[in-house]
Amino acid sequence: MISNRHLAALIAAVIPGLVWLGGVAAGQDAGPDRCGFVRLLDAVSAGTGKLDCLIDGQPVRQEGYQLGNVTGGIALKPNAYTVRFRRDGVTAGQTQVNVLANETMILIPYAEWVPATEQEAAHWQMRILRLKQHEADDKRTASFVSVAREAELTVEILQANGKWESILVKRLAIARTAIRQARGYLRVRCNDQPLTSVSVAAAGNFVSVLYNDATGVLRSINFQDYKYLSEQ
Repeated sequence: MISNRHLAALIAAVIPGLVWLGGVAAGQDAGPDRCGFVRLLDAVSAGTGKLDCLIDGQPVRQEGYQLGNVTGGIALKPNAYTVRFRRDGVTAGQTQVNVLANETMILIPYAEWVPATEQEAAHWQMRILRLKQHEADDKRTASFVSVAREAELTVEILQANGKWESILVKRLAIARTAIRQARGYLRVRCNDQPLTSVSVAAAGNFVSVLYNDATGVLRSINFQDYKYLSEQ
């Protein structure tokens, strides 16, 4: 269970990104200390237009999301929900999420190319990577998560001793390493190409999600998590 200190930090970190789904949670007397959270990161590079997210059929944000957007916590009463993502040009995808009090589930929708079969034409299919938080200790760590097209990537980070450290990141999995600097920006690269630097502050888990943009170029987006991630 997340501590009161970590919960307060989580809520402060996501405001104004904190979203309350009135149609889902209204009238259920669920305050912040009795809610669970869902967090979204848009890694859908295929298709056109906005990415829509619906929870039990209700849109989270009318204007939708763009590639690389990451939300704060979407507060929900503990329960089971159906989360559906859709974008023009991509077959919609959905997943079932069991929301627990004071816990956060991170959902990363991405598009995967499905070759033609006798039953259907080739198409882009929405997939959803689910990540669950686990309790962290008071250390600084970096977690790399890949929804890029490559089966594995070798990411390098520049540690405080001035040496590059290599981390093997397998697709749809988590690779974690210690950060050996107290503050500042942690430089990151892959195949000698720079990725977004990780801003290191207080102790915690700093997450970097690797994905391909619309032209196929490898990109990354970072956020701080207050618990370690694990595959769901």
